[in-house]
Amino acid sequence: MNHFIPSTNPMHGQYGAHASFVPQHFAWSLADGVGTVTLNRPERKNPLTFESYAELRDFFNALRYTTDVRAIVVTGAGDNFCSGGDVHEIIGPLTKMSMPELLSFTRMTGDLVKAMRACPQPVIGAIDGICAGAGAMMALACDMRYGTLSTKVAYLFTRVGLAGADMGACALLPRVIGQGRASELLFTGRAMNAQEGLAWGFFNALHDKEDLLTQALAMAKELASGPTFAHGMTKTMLAQEWAMTIDQAIEAEAQAQAICMQTQDFTRAYNAFVAKQKPVFGGD
Repeated sequence: MNHFIPSTNPMHGQYGAHASFVPQHFAWSLADGVGTVTLNRPERKNPLTFESYAELRDFFNALRYTTDVRAIVVTGAGDNFCSGGDVHEIIGPLTKMSMPELLSFTRMTGDLVKAMRACPQPVIGAIDGICAGAGAMMALACDMRYGTLSTKVAYLFTRVGLAGADMGACALLPRVIGQGRASELLFTGRAMNAQEGLAWGFFNALHDKEDLLTQALAMAKELASGPTFAHGMTKTMLAQEWAMTIDQAIEAEAQAQAICMQTQDFTRAYNAFVAKQKPVFGGD
């Protein structure tokens, strides 16, 4: 049962023209370099399916090869972000699969998180309502997260008899909110409320429901107008330096910054400073 894990080679051009890209399993829009991914099954609280996992994975992988998308906002249609894997379309079929099929599936879900973290664009989550299971992992894979007072984030894996170790949860969540807090959420599966999420550093800010997407898009637009090559370098170093010693990190950052100093944006910033003007970055 391998129909749910095909991979589209982004170099073949399927996602090359992001402005005209029409996904089958989520909604997509692009304006002024800011792309919006909307999980759009609101009648079911936007659950994921085998097909949407695969399409999202391929989409985020393809972002490594595009220049027309400078920042991404991920959100959910209606009043919820994502309820996780669809119970009937995913969990039921998983109970009937063989071990190789199950491993193919769990690797695919993890590949979505890796793709979100590996794309050079900053990814901002606009997270309202229910954010559970795989949806909570998509939120965790974002670079920044905005929520509302009604947002509830739950890593529900133990509630369905599975380990809390799913899609990188045991590596990512402790780094964001701390080992003890992450342990509690991953062992119990209980929901983290919005105020906890803000206090613990999961959310960058909380906004009113009607302002959530607007605020996320405003931040994305601000980042998209900046030195996007350098933003991509920052994202890369934030990820890679987890596995480095301090000395290794300082050397890696010396090399990264030297590369950024060769960009036109560095020269633009200097020239604008001399002219007492605001720099207009080009991303190169």
